[in-house]
Amino acid sequence: MPRVQPALELTHVTEWLNGTDRRIEDHLAVEEPLEIRIDGKPLTVTMRTPGHDEELAAGFFWTEGLIESPGQIVEVRKISVKNAARDNIVSVELGDHSFDPELLQRNFFAASSCGICGKASIAAIRVRGLTHPNADFRIDPELLCALPALLRDQQQLFGRTGGLHAAALFDSAGKLLVIREDIGRHNAVDKVIGWSLVKGLLPLSDCAMMVSGRGGFEIVQKALAAGVPLLASVSAPSSLAVKLAREMSLTLVGFLRDRRFVIYSNPERCRS
Repeated sequence: MPRVQPALELTHVTEWLNGTDRRIEDHLAVEEPLEIRIDGKPLTVTMRTPGHDEELAAGFFWTEGLIESPGQIVEVRKISVKNAARDNIVSVELGDHSFDPELLQRNFFAASSCGICGKASIAAIRVRGLTHPNADFRIDPELLCALPALLRDQQQLFGRTGGLHAAALFDSAGKLLVIREDIGRHNAVDKVIGWSLVKGLLPLSDCAMMVSGRGGFEIVQKALAAGVPLLASVSAPSSLAVKLAREMSLTLVGFLRDRRFVIYSNPERCRS
């Protein structure tokens, strides 16, 4: 299959429409494994869409609690492997750090639909000391209703494949700060947070995050790790996501589309 760009592949398919079939070209979202290393040693593998891999690794380290401050990351770099078709390894070099040996011995595989595979329990996330986000953040409901269209307009890869999730950051005035796409919604979030970490913007106390798809538990915990006060999605949250959002005073918005949304926790941030 010819590669159009790192995140896309071109293929031929048969389209059936109104009783007639024809051969046409179609774009596929690329899904490939990315090995993340820590100081040269393999840590985990995640299935992702190539692109912004360094941001993905940095965001992963932050949202998984492997580092406590952005300054602990000395360098994030791609590693080339001889005769490999693509560079699918990222190494993160850390400065001052200490780890629980059991943490590094976990062999967790993050599939494209799940960002917390291998976690022993919910408690393993809650004991990380996540703090309540900015209580003073506000966004006008009319601005909130405009975010889905802004997100969709910037989803360049989704428009060509229909198979990618997106995560984006907006300020309280509705200005788009960054958007990232990936076949895994949790990867898209990690890329956004990794971008923020590299830019020195953490915590994201004055930003709203919007994600395509549903607002699952793993997305809520990643938003909390980045200090996001409001998380919105175009689909439904899970029960566990709602429980965590209420426990940590995160404003969680679901079904944000067509000038309608549902607030599952802390509605005071969504008032004019």
